Amino acid sequence: MSRTTTLGIETSCDETSVALVQRHRILANIVASSLKEHAPYGGVVPEIASRAHLEAVVPCLECALRKSKMTLKEIGLIAVTVGPGLMGSLLVGVSAAKALALALRKPLIGVDHVLAHLYAGHLADPKLRFPYLGLAVSGGHTLIIRMDSPSRYRVLGRTLDDAAGEAFDKVAKILGLRYPGGPEIDRLSRGEDPNQFLFTRPYLSNDSFDFSFSGIKTAVYTRVEKLKKERFFTAATKRGLCAGFQEAVCEALTKKTVAAGRKEGLKRVVVGGGVSANKRLRVLLTKAAEAEGLGVLFPQAELTQDNAAMIAALGAVQFEERGGDPLDLSAYSDFFKGSR
Repeated sequence: MSRTTTLGIETSCDETSVALVQRHRILANIVASSLKEHAPYGGVVPEIASRAHLEAVVPCLECALRKSKMTLKEIGLIAVTVGPGLMGSLLVGVSAAKALALALRKPLIGVDHVLAHLYAGHLADPKLRFPYLGLAVSGGHTLIIRMDSPSRYRVLGRTLDDAAGEAFDKVAKILGLRYPGGPEIDRLSRGEDPNQFLFTRPYLSNDSFDFSFSGIKTAVYTRVEKLKKERFFTAATKRGLCAGFQEAVCEALTKKTVAAGRKEGLKRVVVGGGVSANKRLRVLLTKAAEAEGLGVLFPQAELTQDNAAMIAALGAVQFEERGGDPLDLSAYSDFFKGSR
């Protein structure tokens, strides 16, 4: 039986995705989001997310098969996200993958969601070669990782508290903006002076590649409360606060990433995860990296969100390196608990 076509399943948070991939060629990449169901609560509700995955996983599979004009019998490998993420959500995808693997007698492999965000760079640019530096920046994770192969990597820096995307969402809530907050802050910041409201850059120390974003979140809250008391909290000041906060976060991400690339002697940076869509981050990081002689790769928008194509692609190459996983494969909620 051919193993050239990999079925990917992704259910780590609030997107249900099923994809069919042949090496780096995407045949289908179906994504169903439950974002609208979470929006009234200002964040992802685990129980709602799990139920949405249960309802969407089979329709997504059927849609992927129709779009690719393939049958289940033609699938050679099943790859599934095993972490990190919401446990209830992960278990829906893992259970579906196990059932398919057992029924179809196909090999199964568990894939790390964070590493897959970085491997999405290979889908965006098939000429990408190891080693390279990865910046994984999303609602749940902020990590700088040296990637030496699909399965060999070294974490150089991590957030010690809030992830960058989480900080964006929390600050948006402080400012009274809609969820998800990242796109809203990005939109309101455009054309604004980022120096109108200055916030301390959360660098920690020049010798560390770690991040901390909880302090700047608190600083925004304190500034907003002061403006409200002085009756200066207007639409204009809200836009200025967005720009000042965004600038501080993006500068920290940029400085640490470029410094890590310099220290490791790497020539390419791949940026993965939802926050990589932020326009200011793209401008600052591209400019700083080019000045350092680093090339920066931002995958296209559909590959920065949670999707199963990146899971299938990484699963296929990891299967070649280490083989598959047993049917008692388990999920994990934290990146460091699941690191091999």
